[in-house]
Amino acid sequence: MGSVFPPINRMYFSFSLDELIANAAYIGTPGKGILAADESTGTIGKRLASINVENVETNRRALRELLFTAPGALPCLSGVILFEETLYQKTAAGKPFVDVLKESGVLPGIKVDKGTVELAGTNGETTTQGLDGLAQRCQKYYEAGARFAKWRAVLKIAPTEPSQLAINENANGLARYAIICQENGLVPIVEPEILVDGPHSIEKCADVTERVLAACYKALNDHHVLLEGTLLKPNMVTPGSEAHKVAPEVIAEHTVRALQRTVPAAVPAIVFLSGGQSEEEATINLNAMNKLKGKKPWSLSFSFGRALQQSTLKAWAGKEENVKAAQAALLARCKANSEATLGTYKGDAQLGEGASESLHVKDYKY
Repeated sequence: MGSVFPPINRMYFSFSLDELIANAAYIGTPGKGILAADESTGTIGKRLASINVENVETNRRALRELLFTAPGALPCLSGVILFEETLYQKTAAGKPFVDVLKESGVLPGIKVDKGTVELAGTNGETTTQGLDGLAQRCQKYYEAGARFAKWRAVLKIAPTEPSQLAINENANGLARYAIICQENGLVPIVEPEILVDGPHSIEKCADVTERVLAACYKALNDHHVLLEGTLLKPNMVTPGSEAHKVAPEVIAEHTVRALQRTVPAAVPAIVFLSGGQSEEEATINLNAMNKLKGKKPWSLSFSFGRALQQSTLKAWAGKEENVKAAQAALLARCKANSEATLGTYKGDAQLGEGASESLHVKDYKY
């Protein structure tokens, strides 16, 4: 059967629209989600330092191998986001990580942004760099086996922020990135992260989230991005890190309402970032969203980094004899989040040492 897509949209693409649509839908398969293992060399260095492990290539590779070869974990995943170094790495036995993932039905993804820089004319707001040479990098990553990409924009809530300038600039950057990815065969994950830093209420976060997402989808439309071949990676709508906590059901209600008001039904899946929540908090909040009654035309899933790895990292501690225990910790979190995408998590995951630990880092940078 041919594509149901209007021929007019094909003028913007040299790659198969059907492949983009199929890959985006596959990543959003209920019961599966994304492991974000795309920490930059500097960021993974901080993680390794927390367990007194040196930040060298052999240790970075060993951690990624532990994650990608954990028995039973990959069936809970549809995608893994990689850092450029990791895309080309191999297991100790010489098997490319890309092949390890693909053989388990997991699509390899790639982080393509170059981090944030201050946006001139604002009060410390940022924009994301990395558009220069992006098309050529996407071609190279596709040839290496990547099938989706990630680009993180960052906004903050403060008395006069986010400014409309920052909202528009980041929305347009995400849209330009998205169309370049699609033209080169990669499904773009659109990630406008609104930082949890601050004392703001959940209502304020909901208002800002709606404004940011509305601007993003206006920009994606203006840039002729094929929404069926994209994924959204937003923050959950929560109170600020310095405000009183609220129940998971309240977070679910505010988050889903903000998405209903702004995210077109053409988008196949929404894969949440954890935003510094503890492993268990992130899982419980995702579960509450999937239990919530009401219109949800997209699947609600996860794209967690710290919230999938914290217990694993602590259990491993850089020691070969701890690999099995660390992999068991990862499996427990993967299973819990797999259940949360179906709204069936009972809060009974085997809780590792780091599962309830807050992972919030102010002004978090990758």
